[in-house]
Amino acid sequence: MNMNAWLDQLIHNRNKTPFPLLAYPAVQMMFISVKELVTNPNWQAMGMRLIADRWDMPAVASYMDLSVEAEAFGATCVYGEDEVPTIVGRLVSNEEEAQALQVPEIGAGRTAICIEGVQKSMRLINDRPIFANCIGPYSLAGRLLNVNDIMLMCYEDPDTVHTVLRKATDFIKKYIAEYVKIGCDGIVLAEPLAGILSPDLMEEFSTAYVKEITEEFQSDSFLIIYHNCGSAVERLLPQVLDTGCKAFHFGDHVNLKNILEHFPSDRLVMGNISPSSVFNGRPVKGVKSATQKLLWECMNYDNFLISSGCDIPPDTELDNIDAFFDTVKANYYKRYLAELIM
Repeated sequence: MNMNAWLDQLIHNRNKTPFPLLAYPAVQMMFISVKELVTNPNWQAMGMRLIADRWDMPAVASYMDLSVEAEAFGATCVYGEDEVPTIVGRLVSNEEEAQALQVPEIGAGRTAICIEGVQKSMRLINDRPIFANCIGPYSLAGRLLNVNDIMLMCYEDPDTVHTVLRKATDFIKKYIAEYVKIGCDGIVLAEPLAGILSPDLMEEFSTAYVKEITEEFQSDSFLIIYHNCGSAVERLLPQVLDTGCKAFHFGDHVNLKNILEHFPSDRLVMGNISPSSVFNGRPVKGVKSATQKLLWECMNYDNFLISSGCDIPPDTELDNIDAFFDTVKANYYKRYLAELIM
């Protein structure tokens, strides 16, 4: 599929369908645990198919699991039965350990499982693009150096941070290359940890490395969607745009209308209904209200596509997700009717 044409069609389509980061609630349809899902490629592929069957989206994305790449390096990963895995502790403490850090081969940890899951989903879904998920370089480095310490290290020990970033980026590029090889249509590159940096630190420790990835892999047949749900991202828009990505996904801590006002009209902007406080925190009526409000604020921007602010939790009520989709459909239909009679 020509992903530039797909993106252009999304921007100029007057009757848009939402593209939330929606994958984990498939566990409810398959009656399995999150732990079973993240460790089994067959469940992953089937879950993506069930999501695609139930909800009308312009594409399907795999599971946002920001522990996969760090676990492949050897970081400690904690699994809960019904929680997305998380990284604890730190793997690298100083420059000596950073220099000794080995870039793993693809297949380490659960990387082979995730690749196989996406590959099998491509046999089950052939009517829309399929996006894999991958962590961004600074967010991966943070999980190797400890997310609570990496920002201070950017000031006090930048050489160590850059050493880890170099190896993190090299691994991410190897990982993405496998997704390109199997024919995946793109990736959602998640770089949330960079969303709390200053502009200068963002440029040096995140943007430069993401741009390197984008320049190597983004093409007519492979699209990179940049995801950042950091709270300070509104003041980082020049650095975000400098990544070279063509599609962007933002979290619920930002004013999406403000972002749209500063973004080029040919760059897709997605977001940002809160996964925790709206999708998984309100009744159906509250989901409809929040969705309606965001649409009123942003739907007149052609390059806006409504979405969740991040990945929707596994235990989210399916009725709430239905309410989100129904509200979006009704609003675009009403706009269509209004344009017909004007």
